[in-house]
Amino acid sequence: MTTVESQDYLLDELKKIEDWENDQKDLWFWEKLGRLPFALLDKVTPKFVQDKIATIIDELGKYIHTGGEYLVKEEVVLKKFNQKGFVPKYEAFTLSDVQHFPLSEMDDIANDIRTSKTKLATVQGATTGIGGIFTLSIDIPLLIGLSLKVLQEIAISYGYDPNDKAERVFIVKCLQFTSSDIVGKKAILEELSAYQSDNQKKQMLSQLQGWREVVFTYRDNFGWKKLFQMVPIAGIIFGAFLNRSTVGDVAEAGIMLYRKRRIMERMNQEEASL
Repeated sequence: MTTVESQDYLLDELKKIEDWENDQKDLWFWEKLGRLPFALLDKVTPKFVQDKIATIIDELGKYIHTGGEYLVKEEVVLKKFNQKGFVPKYEAFTLSDVQHFPLSEMDDIANDIRTSKTKLATVQGATTGIGGIFTLSIDIPLLIGLSLKVLQEIAISYGYDPNDKAERVFIVKCLQFTSSDIVGKKAILEELSAYQSDNQKKQMLSQLQGWREVVFTYRDNFGWKKLFQMVPIAGIIFGAFLNRSTVGDVAEAGIMLYRKRRIMERMNQEEASL
């Protein structure tokens, strides 16, 4: 299979992604207050609930090293290409074949993943919003797990393999990006822009100080939003809306950042062939 995009097309698409990156550098004022509600939440949450959160977070820490229970199967995403009719039905193809599919087909699958996962997040948020503060404590790691899965599926849709540890580092960086402030977003974008370099991959791996830090940063930075979910029953509405918007933001970041990598690789390949 060979790609059909012209250099001009790739440049135009790259410009759209760069415009999106610039938009991400504008931080909404209320995001700066994100850590305050969870300082309160930690004080009023019973110890047994905090212990349960800590246990779940420790389990999530296995993801960066082995993938753990959050590692998705690439066959699930590859099947979507067949279902869309992008390849002959029942044709055996692999993840390496996906790397040569037209960008428009990759986008189609990635957007379908975003749509389905935001719907799932809506249901999950409504369900965990029923019990207020107690189910909120469970909702946070569930939401992070769902975010990890949507990023992995998007990675596969653009031909990248989450079984690769270095790729899981990229996924974690995408997750961090969505919850970072202006300075953090700028730093992460610079790191991810140079990610094709083997030296950069090793550097990012060494800079990642542990999953626990990622989880608490992610948790704190949308804390004020989740504060509304602490109210039993009313939390159903807030939980559904906030989880949907959170996973939607994560999926959007994943699509843009993986799309940029694929475009950059194709442009470099075309230049090398000249």
